[in-house]
Amino acid sequence: MPDPLPVVRLKIVRRSSHPWIFQKMVEKPAARIAPGSVVDVQDRDGQWVGRGFYNGHSRISLRVLTADAAEPIDTAWFARRIDQALTLRRDWLNLEQVTDSFRISHAEADGLSGLVIDKFADIQVMEFFSAGMFRFRETIRDLLIERFPGSRTYWFAEEHVQKQESFDLRPMEAPTPTVIREHGLRYRVAPGSKHKTGFFLDQRENRKALAGFCKGRKVLDLCCNSGGFAISAKVVGEAAEVIGVDLDEQAIGLAKQNANLNQAQIRFVQADLFAWLRDVLPSGQRFDVIVLDPSKQTRDREEVDLAMKRYLDMNRLALQAVSPGGLILTCSCTGLVSEEYFLDMLRRAAWQAGRVLQVIRITGAAADHPFRLHVPEGRYLKAIFARVE
Repeated sequence: MPDPLPVVRLKIVRRSSHPWIFQKMVEKPAARIAPGSVVDVQDRDGQWVGRGFYNGHSRISLRVLTADAAEPIDTAWFARRIDQALTLRRDWLNLEQVTDSFRISHAEADGLSGLVIDKFADIQVMEFFSAGMFRFRETIRDLLIERFPGSRTYWFAEEHVQKQESFDLRPMEAPTPTVIREHGLRYRVAPGSKHKTGFFLDQRENRKALAGFCKGRKVLDLCCNSGGFAISAKVVGEAAEVIGVDLDEQAIGLAKQNANLNQAQIRFVQADLFAWLRDVLPSGQRFDVIVLDPSKQTRDREEVDLAMKRYLDMNRLALQAVSPGGLILTCSCTGLVSEEYFLDMLRRAAWQAGRVLQVIRITGAAADHPFRLHVPEGRYLKAIFARVE
């Protein structure tokens, strides 16, 4: 019989099914418990309420993984969760019909709090957001290899996460890049680069939707990263002309490789979008379709106002560069910015730019990035398609 788990008691009666329990709601255990340990959770009255990861160093002290007292957190538990996640992607979303690359685990949305897994062709990339998931990294890796024989694996965690969660992940040697397919297009993906897990799978359906507006039109892809929207606009959407702009030299290099992979004639420019637009606007150059998909602007609640100012400034400039009657797709992947807040910013940007926006579609991340209604933090991406008048 396995040894009993450490017990962590709450200061509250638990009346929520959200997996996160914050430090201020948790009694400090009498004996030290290593970060990421599996523990049993009792409420203020001593009632058993769940089992999960404990981390006294983290603002999220408890990540509840099960409310079933008979369910241990072991290899079989991870296997069930991963198989459930794969069933959604394969049997319900039928993703393998359109791509060989998708998100296997979207953390809390798949019952795997603190773990993201992205599949890029023959590579599975694990990103850890909790010390608990980090402790089970070899178990997770072995389960992935069982399900994808002959595949390669790579894991990482951003430095700020390691600091917050109090674990040290030695840098792994990055796998050699692979080529993925998506809606008939090919993209070179380099896990281990500074661009998260390697490619923004969450924009898959938005890339396809945007292509439908591009035939014969002049398209500008701002913050183009590795060229996903630009290439889809040119090859699938049959755009007349496409320009991609990004400040990151590495991203522009990858975008050019991706354009060549798809035999797409696209002009990519390494430049700061603010400076580039301020140079272009006086010339009278305008675009029928503009995509604005910047990186996350903040992860700190104290900096949300500053992030909103940046969003306002970049959207105001982008709107001025849209031809009358043209279209903008503007996005935010900053989870701390709600859809309502983002739309209000966009309204102010349009007013300052002397434009009127007719919103035709609001979307979010692709379906392999679901969220649970009781964990709204999983709904991070906002994508607004609007006609500019």
